Amino acid sequence: MRLTILGCSGSIPGPNTAASGYLVEADGFVLALDLGNGTLAQLQAVGDPFALGALVLSHLHPDHCADVSALTVLRRYHPAPPYDTAAHRLTVYAPAEAPARLANAYAPDEAERVRTDLTDVYDFRPLSPDPIAIGPFEVTAVPMDHPTEAYGVRLTHGGRTLAYTGDTGPCEELDKLAADADVLLAEASWTDSPDRPSGVHLSGRQAGELAARAGAGRLLLTHIAPWTDASAVVAEAREVYAGQVDAVTQGAVYDV
Repeated sequence: MRLTILGCSGSIPGPNTAASGYLVEADGFVLALDLGNGTLAQLQAVGDPFALGALVLSHLHPDHCADVSALTVLRRYHPAPPYDTAAHRLTVYAPAEAPARLANAYAPDEAERVRTDLTDVYDFRPLSPDPIAIGPFEVTAVPMDHPTEAYGVRLTHGGRTLAYTGDTGPCEELDKLAADADVLLAEASWTDSPDRPSGVHLSGRQAGELAARAGAGRLLLTHIAPWTDASAVVAEAREVYAGQVDAVTQGAVYDV
């Protein structure tokens, strides 16, 4: 598997950095994981948005899904798409409210909100804890601890596993998600402190502790907020996890 970072800024886009979005590729199949603010621009810089085989949205906060609206415009109105997009809807695996909430985000005004329908562009399917095949990947969605319906995503291909936490506070389900992952892509929005709110995000230390418990082969930290010192977050993780730790950067490519 090959992992490409479209964006990695936490909670909001940062200076010249898009919010959360990732590509995972294997056997010629391209899967997008999240599509936050600014990620469609980066997707066009590294590849063809029409080449996406599927999209998985971990949850419906804008920094993880806002550019679905821009992708809708591209797929509906591009003057020369490479195929009949109406006959090739993009499959979107997402929380159950995605069809309604993404339609609301795209609607031009309140009068059109209830009449806006994106099913001409997307084939929406709810995320499920049961493993499913998406292209060449076995994909398992694991519920996380976040203020909205949110999932971590575990992808397996060719005996290798990539685990992506999405957004979450510490919870028991994280250990199931990350167990024996070759690469753990973990959010680490802030440094560790006892006064951090529960059920929202991980600290660098908590991400490192998760990687150590899970026996992960490598830890990649993402979703670090623009106002957070990334070097401090990485240092925390390295204090508690002996494996390789890196903060991802936009445009970086990693082999899993």
